[in-house]
Amino acid sequence: MALERTHDVKIECYEHESSPSPGTQDGELLAPDVRPAAEKQLVRTLDMRLLPALILIYLINGIDRAAVASARLKGLQQDLLLTDIQYEIVLAILYVSYIPAQLPSNMILNKISRPSYYMSACVILWGVTSALTGVAHNYAGILSTRLFVGLPEAAFYPGGTYLLSRWYTRKELALRATIFTGGGLISIAFGSLIAAGILSSMEGQMGIRAWRWLFYFEGSITIVIGILTVFLLPDWPHNTRWLSPAQRRLAQVRLTEDAGEADEDNGSDSIFKGLLMAFRDPTVFIFGAVACFQLVGGGFVGFFPTIVATLGFSTTVTLLLAAPPWIIATIFSCLNAWHADRTGERYLHVTVPYWMLCLGYVIAVSTMSVPGRYISTFIMAAGSSSYPLMIVWLASAVPRPPAKRSVAIAIMNGCAGVGALSFIWKSEWGPEYRPSMFISMGTLGLGAVLATVIRCILARQNKRLEREEVDSLTSSEKERIENAARLEGLTYEDALQRRRGFRYLL
Repeated sequence: MALERTHDVKIECYEHESSPSPGTQDGELLAPDVRPAAEKQLVRTLDMRLLPALILIYLINGIDRAAVASARLKGLQQDLLLTDIQYEIVLAILYVSYIPAQLPSNMILNKISRPSYYMSACVILWGVTSALTGVAHNYAGILSTRLFVGLPEAAFYPGGTYLLSRWYTRKELALRATIFTGGGLISIAFGSLIAAGILSSMEGQMGIRAWRWLFYFEGSITIVIGILTVFLLPDWPHNTRWLSPAQRRLAQVRLTEDAGEADEDNGSDSIFKGLLMAFRDPTVFIFGAVACFQLVGGGFVGFFPTIVATLGFSTTVTLLLAAPPWIIATIFSCLNAWHADRTGERYLHVTVPYWMLCLGYVIAVSTMSVPGRYISTFIMAAGSSSYPLMIVWLASAVPRPPAKRSVAIAIMNGCAGVGALSFIWKSEWGPEYRPSMFISMGTLGLGAVLATVIRCILARQNKRLEREEVDSLTSSEKERIENAARLEGLTYEDALQRRRGFRYLL
């Protein structure tokens, strides 16, 4: 995981193969008097274009994921003659294709020049496959459609996260990634509201069951969004068409300064070299294990409407009650990520929500009263919202080269998908679901332990980098630092701290 560093990087000498040399017009935004305003404008442009596009796609992605659970409340399981085990397999089968497809998808994404085209095509394909779920008439039919929907979906979340990491600096990324993932959290809320509307009003229309209409509507909306995606998403910082040459250069320089080296693969950084680098880095797999435990611990998400149904209300009221916890969870996750960016801290912002989730489980285990159980769903939803910070922590821990980072993100998200395959929310354990919650609390504890291990590893790496910096200083450089410290009234250590290079975020 060692990161080769070149100190005192001369950003003005950085050149990308597709960028003109400094001194020409594309470097006009790098001047000290114009750069701060230009950089704010660039980030604002990305926030207004890249983020909304990803949120919109994730919104419809989450609605599709929640559709099966919502459709179950209106007869899907009975119409298709599914046993409880078969229903759980239908939920899990998506991950059988989704998990292994993420790795080659991100490797492809890293090498193609127009990610907007690639991701748009994938969104359209999953919209078509999702709509076909409404055509299923038996177990084999719905199993096939859910299996194939996982292939195009595999391009989206790890690909979207990687795309964000190619545009935002490390201290901008946590909030943006969480806002992006917030689309998924909100989708659970809106998915429930949309499902409530369709399931309550479309039953028997044109002789078709309401749960089938649910898939037809959501699949059609996904296809339209996929067509729009090609115009909304950017490509890479060096070739995005809706940015000026000067803005493209500024985007590249920002990321170069952030890690002290260019955010580009060099001639020797092939996709297979990135694959090998990621597989040889044990920290990547520790991140993956934490993600897996986190998804097991937060596995209630896929069964949320069923859990809310234990409150004893009708289908429509249950789906309406399932929405507010995820709205609160989205707000909490954004505030948590904002503070993580502001402080540069990662470990506590990732693990404290684990203990919140455990608190929600403790309340749910302790009572079956409607107020107590419903309050617990808010705490559980908020506590399950730190996953985007975990994947952002990985992206900052594997900053270069991009070929390795793209694979590492896919590996971690794939491991998280394995966690989502856990069959711990069994109907025979309902309506209390106490064994499910006890197992979830145990896996969250294991995740917190491994997150502590990651923090210790990165702290040790930072100490090594600091020793290397001190050892590389010449006697004249040390003397200048001592003089600066004396003139500014600082200690030598404080003055040295001010000229520190790259450090891993803890």
